[in-house]
Amino acid sequence: MRPSSPHILLRRADVPAFLVTDLTNVRYLSGVSVSAGLMLVTQRRFILFVDERYRLEAEQRRERGVMIRDVSAVATMLQQLPECGFESDRTTVEQLLSWKRKYPSTKFIQRIDVLEHFRRQKSEEELRLLRRAQKITRELLRRVPFALRRAGTEEKLARQLQIWAIELGADGVSFDPIVAFGTHTSVPHHRPTSRSLQKGHIVQIDVGAKVGGYCGDMSEVFFTAQPTPQQAKVYQIVCEAQKKAMRAVKAGVTNRELDRIARDVLAREGIDHAFTHALGHGVGLEIHEGVSLSQKAPEMKLLKNEVITIEPGVYFPGKFGMRVEEMVFVP
Repeated sequence: MRPSSPHILLRRADVPAFLVTDLTNVRYLSGVSVSAGLMLVTQRRFILFVDERYRLEAEQRRERGVMIRDVSAVATMLQQLPECGFESDRTTVEQLLSWKRKYPSTKFIQRIDVLEHFRRQKSEEELRLLRRAQKITRELLRRVPFALRRAGTEEKLARQLQIWAIELGADGVSFDPIVAFGTHTSVPHHRPTSRSLQKGHIVQIDVGAKVGGYCGDMSEVFFTAQPTPQQAKVYQIVCEAQKKAMRAVKAGVTNRELDRIARDVLAREGIDHAFTHALGHGVGLEIHEGVSLSQKAPEMKLLKNEVITIEPGVYFPGKFGMRVEEMVFVP
């Protein structure tokens, strides 16, 4: 949830001032989407620096409490700061060296995950946009069986999903859709090709609509013929793993615990070795943000009004794969 005052953000960062250069974080703090700009958080103000291309839009769209200044004023302000934190995980080495040359009297202090911490817990407006993105994404998946009846290629269906998203009122899609036919489903992040749909192919779709800058993300498996007993069994197990993990979602549960719940279902059936990625991830302004639901990730407790995905999947190289994914709003 957006910090209500500069003091709250600076206390989290433990610095007297903080420079925000990542454009997604600039948008989150200011309410303004720009392709060039930065923010400086001081003890008293959130200051957005933009050039004349964005000045009028910034004045109209800024969040309350955000001051708009010309980008040329950045130098004067930074020169007056003895210390300033910055997003070290989102800043290039060359950018940091440039700052040090321009502002030799300012000590730049590395910080990570400052804004990302606040972004995990969504406001009511963010939740509204995410629910709208989820609704449109669900409609995209509902239309897939109709599209499959007309056959076509993976690439053609991926383009159709993008067109539908815009027609349904989305900004566009959250990421390039994953559309996989047949053996291509065994590759978790398969890129659509010219492969044509054949009867009997399993179809894996992973798609998300973006609304107001916020991302949807859902996946489903479709059958173009009666599934084999093995396919039917695997789909049933993956769905069971998803449902059990989803039922356990609540504020305070850990990312590792949710991952373990899903893996235990797959392990019971002897296919946990084929689950090769995290159970899910946080979602918001970026398709992957915040928490990762994985045994390998740092242990974190879920927060109320965090939005995550639950997406167990299994992949058998050269044969087939299946993944089911749902967005979950943490109660």
